[in-house]
Amino acid sequence: MSKRFTVGAVATAAALALTVTGLTAPANAGSTTSRTFTVVAEDGVSADAAIAAIRAAGGTVVSRTDDVGLFQVTSDRADFASRATAANALVGAAEQRAIGRKPKLDRVEQEHLLAEAKGKNNGKNNGKKLDPLDDKLWGLDMIRADQARKVEPGDKRVTVGVLDTGLDASQPDLAPNFNWALSRNFAPDIVEVDGPCEVASCLDPVGTDDGGHGTHVAGTIGAAANGFGLSGVAPNVSLVELKGGQDSGYFFLDPVVNALVHAGKSGLDVVNMSFYVDPWLYNCTANPADSPASQAEQRAVITAMKRALNFAHNKGVTLVGSLGNNHEDLGAPRTDFSSPDYGADPYPRPIDNASCWDFPVEGPHVIGVSAVGPSGKKADYSNYGTEQISVAAPGGWFRDGYGTDTYRTDGNMILSTYPKKVLQEEGSVDEAGNVVAGFENSVFKQCTTSGECGYYTYLQGTSMASPHVSGVAALIVSKWGKKEGRNGYGLAPDLVEQHLYRTAAEHACPEPRLQSYTNEGRSAEFDAYCAGSLNFNGFYGYGVVDAYSAVKSPLKPHVQP
Repeated sequence: MSKRFTVGAVATAAALALTVTGLTAPANAGSTTSRTFTVVAEDGVSADAAIAAIRAAGGTVVSRTDDVGLFQVTSDRADFASRATAANALVGAAEQRAIGRKPKLDRVEQEHLLAEAKGKNNGKNNGKKLDPLDDKLWGLDMIRADQARKVEPGDKRVTVGVLDTGLDASQPDLAPNFNWALSRNFAPDIVEVDGPCEVASCLDPVGTDDGGHGTHVAGTIGAAANGFGLSGVAPNVSLVELKGGQDSGYFFLDPVVNALVHAGKSGLDVVNMSFYVDPWLYNCTANPADSPASQAEQRAVITAMKRALNFAHNKGVTLVGSLGNNHEDLGAPRTDFSSPDYGADPYPRPIDNASCWDFPVEGPHVIGVSAVGPSGKKADYSNYGTEQISVAAPGGWFRDGYGTDTYRTDGNMILSTYPKKVLQEEGSVDEAGNVVAGFENSVFKQCTTSGECGYYTYLQGTSMASPHVSGVAALIVSKWGKKEGRNGYGLAPDLVEQHLYRTAAEHACPEPRLQSYTNEGRSAEFDAYCAGSLNFNGFYGYGVVDAYSAVKSPLKPHVQP
């Protein structure tokens, strides 16, 4: 899962000017004198009535997404949020604020760069791979994607949306599968968190990724099997950029909702979501620890996200989300010490599971994915629990293999595509485009005969597990889909989900069920209890996804639970 878990950053005020599909960001997408809010209308309220209420509260509508009753609003009134919340036509207003820039390295996903790796990569070439770096992709072997592609490598008509920080379409492994026509950027740069804008409009061109996370996710889903670099789970499907995350790794409500609405309207088949919506790790209806304004803001997030996820699902989108990297049972969450993660200092928030949600993974119709390491053990960082888990998948685990020579090696993680620019910013690739000494085991460079070069690096996280599942979902649609409409092709999300679960490789809870990670250097807070049966449990859900079984086993009619 992207980010972040950043605390202690210096607070600064920021206003956003966000847009909906087809509009460009205004030139002043950095700081302005007004404040910006995402406002959500009550159920059954018309757009005209909602806009009238917004104006009466002192706001100006900048953009609107009528399909889910969402409005981007600016206001100079200090009391706008409270006035909007008091309006009968509105659920509430979530102000867009920001704090400093994200740390250079993510403490979970880039753990190998924050700690000294103790050995070499553990990839082993078995001579059966298509692309040069595939020998390092133990995840493809675990889910039998290398066998699945012999039966079904994916169909170009099948579209997978990568709702993330962007997608580097210049990467030679991604360029053949990139869908320019459907790709959009919904998240203009915000100077306060992303740094200076790369373009005057602050709306980065489609096909770029200044964060890196989205490009890594995309490679696992659908890097081309072209004899170059590495290949993805579904190497022939089409990849669609849905930039809903900032370069810095923050995911705000308005871009995420608009990306989901676009996915539904555009007929995308699958959308991968490896993030949570900022600033609240958990959005609660009325948490006593929160102020009335914060409670109203969270109710707006809950309403908007549920509407957006339902909208996309009802339009035929299979939704896949990462469970998160907070090493907790999502059915029994710990006190939240990380929220809000921008706009104000975080404070302790006891979480009531019945009235709090982690979005998008705890939203309707989302397939929740936990992460395992090469050994098949649940990664120490991965969230879990029978309430939200659906399946497990390779997410990487740097500390896997305790007691062996693979312990704390880069090869325990997930290798995938990555933008050269971001690697240069992180210091592992020099100005000339060469891998810096000392990073030979974590960063790889491959060049085509025509001189085009692609870069690859290791990350770990449930963010890396989720795209394995999205890739398998895309293979299911490719194999079992049918023509829809005049030019469409797809498969009902409920059928995709049921087939994904039915064909997953069952994985029993470990013994003892209470797993300790003290050998790997973790505190007792990381201890995790695996509840459930062989068929379904809190660590593995219905099992580890199996691409080969998914394309070989006949599709069965959907059975309502």
